Amino acid sequence: MAITEYIPGKRLKGPFPENERQIKLVVAYDGTGFFGYQKQAHHETIQEHLENALSKICNEPIVVYGISRTDAGVHAKGQIVSFFTTGSIPAENVARATIAFLPPTIVVRSAEEVPREWRARHTMVGKEYVYRLHVSPVENPITMRYHWHIKKSLSFDAMREGSTHLLGTHDFTTFKGANGNPTDPIRTIHSIDIRIEGESVTIHFIGDGFLYNMVRNLTGLLVDIGLGKRKASDVPKYIEACDRKVIGKTAPAKGLCLERVIFEEER
Repeated sequence: MAITEYIPGKRLKGPFPENERQIKLVVAYDGTGFFGYQKQAHHETIQEHLENALSKICNEPIVVYGISRTDAGVHAKGQIVSFFTTGSIPAENVARATIAFLPPTIVVRSAEEVPREWRARHTMVGKEYVYRLHVSPVENPITMRYHWHIKKSLSFDAMREGSTHLLGTHDFTTFKGANGNPTDPIRTIHSIDIRIEGESVTIHFIGDGFLYNMVRNLTGLLVDIGLGKRKASDVPKYIEACDRKVIGKTAPAKGLCLERVIFEEER
């Protein structure tokens, strides 16, 4: 007999049904056309599609819990979600079963059963986001849904110099989006790696966590430095200002991808 009950967006604490299981998914999606990950009224979201698909597969109402609330237009290669079910479907069959119920732009890459007490946020130690740029006078229509087109050349040496000032633990209030929820602005960035392959440039950010719009604002600042609009040596004073207004525009959502979530065992 089920003792817990399911409430949208919330799960009451146990005791739990004896036959209840928790399943962890790795999900990839093209964020174009979706209003972000988190379910919202009157908008199409990733969470809504996952819950609808899993509810049909498990034949019961399903609530999924995601590790990252990606914004509208942001993509993911390694989003982590989990859900509880009393259904009998084997975990290894979930990914294949969802194909019939999800749009082609959302894919469950893998599924595995985890202990009922497992919580992603308690075992996560970091995230990797990748921001993609296309640096060329001419746009590339093949990949334009997944990058920010920069028409002028960039000084990558200057961008790398600027990125060194962002490493470590800081108050990143300056880089927080104006509409973000109140949260602790202290974050640690472990690495920023700028990789160049022809006209394609990727900026890899690894940190213990990121504020709302933080990666996109960091990218916007680095691009301004690369364009010569700002100096790399001024980055510390931008951090110290704790004021979003001291830096420039936010990089477009379409260039950003949640690459992976890093757990304790992968540290």
